[in-house]
Amino acid sequence: MDIAPAQSGNSGDGIHSSSDDVENVRLLDRSSGQRKAGVGTLYLSATHTIFVENNPESRKETWVLHSMVSSVERPPTTPAGSQLILRCKDFRIFQILVPQERDCLDVHASLVRLSRPEKYSELYCLSFNPNVNKEEREESWSFIDLLADYKRMGVPNNLWVATAANSEYRVCDTYPSELFVPKSATPATIVGSSKFRSRGRFPALSYFHQDTLAAVCRCSQPLSGFSGRCQEDEVMLQAVMRSNPGSDYIYVVDTRPKLNAMANRAAGKGYENEDHYTNIKLQFIGIENIHVMRSSQQKIIDVGEMRSPSMTDFLWGLENSGWLKHIKAIVDAGVFISRAVADEGISVLVHCSDGWDRTAQACSVASILLDPYYRTIKGLMVLIERDWVSFGHKFSHRYAHLDGDPKEVSPVIDQFLECVWQLSEQFPCAFEFNERFLVAIHTHVYSCQYGTFLGNCQRERRDMRLRERSHSLWPHLWKDRGEYANPLYKAELSQSQGVLRPNTTPYCFKMWKGLYNHVEKSMPPRQSPADFLSTMREESQQLEEELTNHQERIAALTGKPITWEKIEVPRRRTSRLRQRHCGPDPPTTYTDPITNPAQDNGHAVASEPAVRSARRQDPAFALPIEPYAQLKSHDPDDLSTCSDLESGVADLSSRSSSGGDYAKDPDLE
Repeated sequence: MDIAPAQSGNSGDGIHSSSDDVENVRLLDRSSGQRKAGVGTLYLSATHTIFVENNPESRKETWVLHSMVSSVERPPTTPAGSQLILRCKDFRIFQILVPQERDCLDVHASLVRLSRPEKYSELYCLSFNPNVNKEEREESWSFIDLLADYKRMGVPNNLWVATAANSEYRVCDTYPSELFVPKSATPATIVGSSKFRSRGRFPALSYFHQDTLAAVCRCSQPLSGFSGRCQEDEVMLQAVMRSNPGSDYIYVVDTRPKLNAMANRAAGKGYENEDHYTNIKLQFIGIENIHVMRSSQQKIIDVGEMRSPSMTDFLWGLENSGWLKHIKAIVDAGVFISRAVADEGISVLVHCSDGWDRTAQACSVASILLDPYYRTIKGLMVLIERDWVSFGHKFSHRYAHLDGDPKEVSPVIDQFLECVWQLSEQFPCAFEFNERFLVAIHTHVYSCQYGTFLGNCQRERRDMRLRERSHSLWPHLWKDRGEYANPLYKAELSQSQGVLRPNTTPYCFKMWKGLYNHVEKSMPPRQSPADFLSTMREESQQLEEELTNHQERIAALTGKPITWEKIEVPRRRTSRLRQRHCGPDPPTTYTDPITNPAQDNGHAVASEPAVRSARRQDPAFALPIEPYAQLKSHDPDDLSTCSDLESGVADLSSRSSSGGDYAKDPDLE
């Protein structure tokens, strides 16, 4: 029989029993550690694949969004039936066993078609009537206010002003309509610079540092070829320099490997010539192109899907993927930009080829390092909305929202989220959110449940009328912020303030098993240390509330206020204990997301015998719990500890001959 999508209910995902369902199907969810396949009925709705167990007591339902399915594989038929393997974009894996081969063929054909929508109207967030909750929908889109964030930075001011040049997207159709530029940049300068930049993406403000008055700006590569130049573009970069009174030059950070940038000159593009731009210092940073990253992620997925790998297989697979080398290169780019802005007080102009992939990565990682606000739950939402959504990252192309060119697909924002996770591992007290928050954002980039990440630029989203036809993701995540809170975070701690200075030596990077390690395991899931801390904090709050209630009752009965004597216990120094760095993360059988604050993250740990000894000497002794110290055994300002080939950061002037070891293929973005 043919399998057609079941009729949907009002919300677009209802289940209606019909001749279109398939019975006696077995389903195994490998990502949840399920050992035994459940038996039930399989339904296909317009938006979901739905499995309902036959067990009358549980009637467990498994829902898989079609937009989350990356591939549907059909292995050879076995005596037990025909099998389908659903691989999802969040790295979950479902195995389906259908008794009849004819039914399996029909299900396969339907799933392939449903998981590759050809138009936006087929996506989940656009398949139901949003006016059922019209007020809620309208409020959801006003939750993030980017102009308010610029105001928080102190913009506009006498250095940076708003420009109407891109009103109605006249100058650059992939940029937002509201932009900030140097005060001295005239409309003619902006238009001239735009014509000399790929895709018209002229230099515009991304982040302003109020203390040093230095700025992070972004653009695309110049259309310079081998000898071309543009007076307006040169004036525009002069204006960026003059908007920072404390410096007489700017850094131009080209995030590409130098060979790739040089290859683009043959196509009439390229990079800035320091003989023409006399006020710049050019830096090349070797972040590879989208095609290299796509291949690398597939290899790291294969590592995560290994079942009981040997140590040799695991480490070889991790090294062969090159994934952590790419993550390190992106973090190194953010470190360079943040140090230039915060330590040297020099403005930075960042670009790659078209300015919407590696440029977004470098600018947003730098903002995370520079500004504690972006390390909060609301702040990270604002940052993604600004540097990714507003500035025109190609969400629909990069994450295959519609059936299109597979060469356009690449895990660009996946890498940014992983960079944030790697930083949170080094600075466990500096981030208000936990790992679950990053995983939730990753899931919704692909899910198409909300309109936030649809389309490739602001103009596309306007033309699609997404504000009228869908809801924004951010209020949904904000409502559940209690689930995403990091129990170690305290805004007043020193680690939560100021600039983060991560250690970028290779051994400080590890595989993000909470995202990639979705495979059936022999051991049951365990509660993470962060969960234990959250539970203890809640119990402590309850005990404190009970204590307060008892104090109030005693005071009411005695007529006297209760005062508690506070005993000051001198801290015992543990100067002999050395600080330790986090090392490589070994493979584990644990499948759930892990944030383990008890591991070695650069803080001193007193030994158990020392604690017992201290308690014997002083009954009132209590081991003080200190905030995690930042990594200090390497000078954070010394990049010489990082290999150029490992980090992708070379000596960055165009006079340098470095950069030839990074990549052999031209940039194909």
